Amino acid sequence: MATVFLNDTFLPAEQAKVSVYDRGFLFGDGVYEVIPVYGRQPFRLQAHLSRLQNSLDGIHLNNPFDEARWTQLITQLIEQNDSDNQAVYLQVTRGVAPREHVFPEGVKPTVFMMSNPLNSLPESYKEQGIKAITVDDIRWQRCDIKAIALLPNTMLRQQAHEQGAGEAILIRDGVMTEGSASNSYAVFDGVIYTAAKDNTVLPGITRDFVLELAAKANIAFREESVTAERLTRADEIWISSSTRELLPVTTLDDKPVGLGIPGPIWQQLDELYQRDKLEANK
Repeated sequence: MATVFLNDTFLPAEQAKVSVYDRGFLFGDGVYEVIPVYGRQPFRLQAHLSRLQNSLDGIHLNNPFDEARWTQLITQLIEQNDSDNQAVYLQVTRGVAPREHVFPEGVKPTVFMMSNPLNSLPESYKEQGIKAITVDDIRWQRCDIKAIALLPNTMLRQQAHEQGAGEAILIRDGVMTEGSASNSYAVFDGVIYTAAKDNTVLPGITRDFVLELAAKANIAFREESVTAERLTRADEIWISSSTRELLPVTTLDDKPVGLGIPGPIWQQLDELYQRDKLEANK
């Protein structure tokens, strides 16, 4: 039976209850993080907690815990669940209050954490790559906040699913931003391109790790926009996220990407990723 954390208490998941007046339920008024855990060690915990702080600041919500307390609670949650490799999900909402758009005062935030096994992806994803489609980016203008209000993302991911694709690559104002649940990359003539950090993309922890690996391997990269038209001529396209790590996209809008197989730069970086991820817990 899975153990979760809710409002200062560890308890079985089946016993966890949240009020119907919680603003996370009524307004999607909250933020979240997903932290991969390898060998019972959280991956880049400090970076995830820093991003959590940035998200809380973005919605003007005080952080209920300091970094030491978060670290203690996350460590306890990992210990109380079975898998060596886990995905820890944590969520902070503005709390329970009468339904009113204006932020309530003096309300205690709701804090929830759970952990799921972090299972390996099918080998076919790396051997053959995945399919993706391009779609209009219909999300709000503060995608740098990791908000729990993910209806646009789920709609776009569902659209990809219905077309037999594993991800939707989002296009805003004619350029690639990111995936519906991932950061995205394109490779041209040996150079990696990914969108610069601004309000249109989530500042991915995995993204930062990938670019650090590229720098160590002397692989050139640029944090700048790629137009939708240029994307059709990419040698390689990838996505990355906390739970899917780094995956190659070999078919885009039913057309092959490059040679239609995972490319050499992705292969090099994925090897480095798998080698170094267990040592990257700072």
